Amino acid sequence: MKVRILAVGKIKENCFSEAIAEYVKRCSRFCEVIITEVPEAPQGKTAEEQSRIEGARLTERAKGFTVAMDPAGELVGSEDLAALIRTKGADSGRDVSFLIGGSHGHSEELKRSADAVISFGKITLPHQLFRVVLCEQIYRAFTINAGLPYHK
Repeated sequence: MKVRILAVGKIKENCFSEAIAEYVKRCSRFCEVIITEVPEAPQGKTAEEQSRIEGARLTERAKGFTVAMDPAGELVGSEDLAALIRTKGADSGRDVSFLIGGSHGHSEELKRSADAVISFGKITLPHQLFRVVLCEQIYRAFTINAGLPYHK
């Protein structure tokens, strides 16, 4: 199984890159994690236009079960994410793609076309930190599904 994380923009700080690399390495015993960064939309466009452009860049690279990460999505916990990965990915033999939008979020079109729209809560996180949190939660989900003691 492959887990794809598709995100708008680049990671700029080494501390975030190193944390992401650590969780990707930990996940490697369960799956292959592929991280794809797409460029931000050109400045000078409206927020809606930027979201549409970035959304198209994300969706054209997504494969399998597509999950849009959005603060207004369905609130999920670690066990919920584990169940989603198990039932929509591992058990069905499909890849799972997690989409992280740019500074204006996902377009309504992208959210409608995604297989699921989920949220880790109402707090606002910088996009770079959110990628770390998502990678950790993916690793946690796999340990839950494997019955390992990481999730207490």
